[in-house]
Amino acid sequence: MSQDNGAHIEDGATTDASLASRAKNPKKNGPKWWLISLIAVIVAVAVVIGVTLAFGGKKDDKSASSSNQYADTVTIGLKLAPTNLDIRNTAGSALDQILIGNVYEGIVARDSKNQVAPAIASSWETSKDGLTYTFHLNKNMTFSNGDKLDAEDVAWSINELIAKGYHDADALAAVSKVEAKDADTAVITLKTPNSNLLWTLTGRAGLVFDKDAKYDLKTQAVGSGPYTVAKFVENSSITLKANEKYWGKNKAKTPTVVVKYLADDNAAVNALKSGDVQVLAPITENLAEPFKSDSAKYTVKAGNGTDKFVLGFNNASGSKLADKRIRQAIRYAINHKELIASRGGADKALGGPIPSLDPGYEDLTNLYPYDQNKAKSLMAEAGYSTDKPLQLTLTYANIYGTELGDQLRSQLKPLGIDLKVNVVEFSTWLQDVYTNHTFDISLVDHNESHDFASWTDPTYYFGYDNKNVTKLYNEGVAATSDKERDAKFAAAAKLVSEDAPADWLFNYRITTATAKGVEGFPFDLNQTVLPLYNVTYTK
Repeated sequence: MSQDNGAHIEDGATTDASLASRAKNPKKNGPKWWLISLIAVIVAVAVVIGVTLAFGGKKDDKSASSSNQYADTVTIGLKLAPTNLDIRNTAGSALDQILIGNVYEGIVARDSKNQVAPAIASSWETSKDGLTYTFHLNKNMTFSNGDKLDAEDVAWSINELIAKGYHDADALAAVSKVEAKDADTAVITLKTPNSNLLWTLTGRAGLVFDKDAKYDLKTQAVGSGPYTVAKFVENSSITLKANEKYWGKNKAKTPTVVVKYLADDNAAVNALKSGDVQVLAPITENLAEPFKSDSAKYTVKAGNGTDKFVLGFNNASGSKLADKRIRQAIRYAINHKELIASRGGADKALGGPIPSLDPGYEDLTNLYPYDQNKAKSLMAEAGYSTDKPLQLTLTYANIYGTELGDQLRSQLKPLGIDLKVNVVEFSTWLQDVYTNHTFDISLVDHNESHDFASWTDPTYYFGYDNKNVTKLYNEGVAATSDKERDAKFAAAAKLVSEDAPADWLFNYRITTATAKGVEGFPFDLNQTVLPLYNVTYTK
């Protein structure tokens, strides 16, 4: 859940630091989801300012509008603002989004397809027993301050994270030691196999810091990426400058990128209309139509991501939804196509807990197809009907608006469910649902990738407990091949979906609008992975 002046349920809410910390580790009562879908209301903005640079020639202000020239400065508007830059200690997806890959780099990276890719390490190999990972580093690497970057920095960074308990340290619980074999080789040794290790290292756990640098981590950053932080204004903006000492192939194409954090969706849309900004990432699908219809001036595209809008049931013993028949009836009664169409049609149907970009994905939408008759029959077996309705309450944060709640109330009424919709402040949701587990049904965007482990934790707010699911998941984590891992995860996900501890309303897809002349801005996963080195704007 993410709550960086916004919301998701994955990367930590700034309103509750301890919950935010647990949110990064599903096994500690929370997935990495503080990205809580403010995503449903998220919008980003970009505006080009400054002088332009002749492409392949010298500066010429008078010819700045030439189709062959890039602007020296691009301003990008985003929604979720970081409260500080301390990526080691501060929860919140906004930090990952802007700093990872742009300012800080990891030993490995994540590409736009959510796959592990080279970064500081150019290659790696894993031992047959899955316990030893050997990383071969690029040569002649430096940090932005000119300090040399080698395997000593890699080993120090990961060991320091584990020893000090920095953000995501618990994701490396299986690590026994990290060593610099030589200047160009780092070795990670595990206590037990962990098939998730490489992907984990694409995030904060794998970031490499300069062990000799002294700076204020809350307002400054010393990394090895294509950009440096020139200026940071809390909850307002970040100015990135091209790193003159950058060592790699992803050299910044635009010298200055200004990221502005714009909270109001309508204001952001107006900025795009007026030409003050060139990118909105994301734009609410229902606000995108004017830009879609003006294809000569704008490009509007929905990108793939891992956001899962989860209608979570309270599965705890003694709750109204402890009866599996009622949970199944609800799933049969929901018309997912209707919900998706009402939101503009960009989202995808999702029948289980693993989205299409994650390992173990399988299309499970046919397990509970829309079937009102079957839903009514199951409710009758449980002792309920329209003449004797079951009273249930749906509690969710007001960042999602009221439309989904109203639609669900209407869809469930014909089978004998009187659904009260309780839309609350996010802080109230955190306390009542997430912490106290005082709810019948909840709605939230679980946006983080690789977060299936929450379904193996009976203390998590769902209250779901299936030992077979836990066994399959643990076997998948311990697998020494991707094929075996994926098969175990898929089997576990199918069991979860069959048990109906929740309904997965849809896979939320981020819609981005760009003005003509903008190139290189990523559409997929841009709320979590936002590489900016390739972004240009031609006036």
